Amino acid sequence: MSAQLLNPNNILPIRHPGTAGTAQRPTMRRQRTRYAFQAKSSTKQLEKEAQDEFGVALQILYIGIAVSEGAGGTVDVGFASHDGTYSIDFAVQTLGGNGASGPASGIGTPTGTASGTHTPLPLEDRPAVLADYFVDKIRNYQQEHRYKFVGAGLTTKVVQMSPQLPARLWWELDIVPLVFDKPLEEPLAQATRRSIMFVDEEADSMARKCLMFFGPSQQPRVQVGFRNQVEVDSSGHGQITCLDQYPETVSKQTWEATMKYVKSLKDNNVKIAFFNSTPQGGGVALMRHALIRFLRLVGVDANWYVPKPKPEVFRITKNNHNILQGVADPKLRLTEKQCRVLDEWCLSNAERFWISEGGALAPRSKGGADVIIVDDPQMPSLVQIAKKLDPERPVIFRSHIQVRADLADEAGTPTSEVWQWVWNNVKDADVFVSHPVREFVPNTVDFNKVGYMPATTDWLDGLNKELSDWDTQYYIHEFNSECFRQRMNRLDFPNREYIAQIARFDPAKGIPDVLASYAELRRKYMKDLPLKEIPQLVVAGHGAIDDPDATFIYDQTLDLLETKYPDVKSDVVVMRLGPTDQLLNALMSNAKVALQLSTREGFEVKVSEALHKGVPIIATRAGGIPLQVQHEKSGFLVEPHDSSAVAKHLHYLFTNNSAYDDMSEYAAMHVSDEVSTVGNALSWLYLADVLAKGEKIEPKSAWINDMARKTAGLPYVEGETQLPRNKNLDLPSH
Repeated sequence: MSAQLLNPNNILPIRHPGTAGTAQRPTMRRQRTRYAFQAKSSTKQLEKEAQDEFGVALQILYIGIAVSEGAGGTVDVGFASHDGTYSIDFAVQTLGGNGASGPASGIGTPTGTASGTHTPLPLEDRPAVLADYFVDKIRNYQQEHRYKFVGAGLTTKVVQMSPQLPARLWWELDIVPLVFDKPLEEPLAQATRRSIMFVDEEADSMARKCLMFFGPSQQPRVQVGFRNQVEVDSSGHGQITCLDQYPETVSKQTWEATMKYVKSLKDNNVKIAFFNSTPQGGGVALMRHALIRFLRLVGVDANWYVPKPKPEVFRITKNNHNILQGVADPKLRLTEKQCRVLDEWCLSNAERFWISEGGALAPRSKGGADVIIVDDPQMPSLVQIAKKLDPERPVIFRSHIQVRADLADEAGTPTSEVWQWVWNNVKDADVFVSHPVREFVPNTVDFNKVGYMPATTDWLDGLNKELSDWDTQYYIHEFNSECFRQRMNRLDFPNREYIAQIARFDPAKGIPDVLASYAELRRKYMKDLPLKEIPQLVVAGHGAIDDPDATFIYDQTLDLLETKYPDVKSDVVVMRLGPTDQLLNALMSNAKVALQLSTREGFEVKVSEALHKGVPIIATRAGGIPLQVQHEKSGFLVEPHDSSAVAKHLHYLFTNNSAYDDMSEYAAMHVSDEVSTVGNALSWLYLADVLAKGEKIEPKSAWINDMARKTAGLPYVEGETQLPRNKNLDLPSH
């Protein structure tokens, strides 16, 4: 028999809150293996993997977990593993009992246990005992067999017995847990099936049901359901976080202020509706998934809606994006015909999904949302539609990209034409939310309505959670495998260090400057070093469905390597990646230095993500980037296109170990609550709570987070980490 997942002589450890390590539980708490996993792995393959320095090739599997009450207070647990085509292994274990390891007398029943005296598993100990048991045993099993469980199907009974297990599977084992109250066989008529399922059968059903929610890339499918509502975390089946984790991500004051607004919104049954153009790929989508996940846990009624995608529209909106940033071809213009296409697209989606009775944009008297938030300059006419249907209902517009206000204010420029179309649609919004950058707010905006809010990230999601060495090795191997498939250079980590820019392939991300900086580092500072002491360069990022420029920029990058930097191109890894957040997490976490050399930028929260990991960053003074980096403390700030300065700072960080360590430690300890999911929730919930009560809000260029904390009676105090409050953000009153 192969190495067993379940050992009848194991004494389960229990993890006590607030203490490091584990403590032994009383020896009376025993386990009995009724059926052990039988699957075997190739011994030759295991030997080969053991010889590799870094990176492991693992077989992708899904696991199902079920439990049932056993005799005498024991708990029967069932496991089933599935390869996506068929079930390949299973095991059944009894927790509690007298530790007997002989055949079970009740083997033919779902709760059969060995005869004899049973020591029950006390109810108060069950949650921690079961969570420790599942996590430890699954970890051992997958490492011994070179498996990678990417998804787990759990019965609701499992979560009732161990509420923190789903979050621990995600946090500790990088397994996406999905919880189901019914097995796949449930729709069958009662006459065609047994009234009781054996625990191993139920586990098998959970594994099969779980894998149905995953796509070809072994990631959960992004699902859009009725009325084009984004079904975050597989419509709530995915439970990757638990509420207890969030207070640890922010200060006590931020948490208490947030919960005050949570209580008020729940007491008043306020409904909030968010709108933007895409459910996956961009920064807004990442923020919204995390926000809705959190709001669901705290019980706030908030939903998120997107339109039906239309390629013709996304080409126009991407052009508008580039025009507003000032990076488009000067000949490119927004035509009247294109304006009609965009407005008709919004109206058709609204009429089809959102304005009928019970729809989010319907008047409140007909079941519509109480507060509307349009977080996208691609869909500004939704503000007008919402106001026409319910004039007194509060509507918030967030301008989440860089707008060249100087060009928008100059009549006759392409930027002014695009901005005028946006502004004509959003001018009736009650609050105008902008990135905290003065240059992003054109003079046509009513400055009394302007409030500042940064982009945010989630410390508990796949982009930011701490990955184990095992999972890191897996993702680095997956990255190199994808490099091989795309005929790209491969990463030689950990033999060589590397520099990384993780960003979309966008005209404003400064990728040509990244290449120029790396080339100068190599040519000027490292030309005489042996290859193993020279870092590689990684340029990688996701794509978004509304970003048709990515392929062009990717090809341009490869052309530059061929024509301008042939001497270093063999050490540059340029990759467009699928939507696997943990892969980008592994790349950023293990980089020696991060770059963000944007020429135009909104906020780019990737900067804070790097700092949070303790990775010093060299970034440009563009948009909201300088707000996140403390120059010469957590990283270095340079002017856009100054590749020589970037090369100089890179050389410094690679040659001054003491300074690097100090900068790394400082970076990890000085990231503001404002860029976290809870900080983001605080701002939105404050706005929704006050506006839903019929009160007027005039930020007058204040930070929404400051207003929220002050109104909650918990203003910022000296010593709290904040993004800089620059005086030039103050806008004059009209």
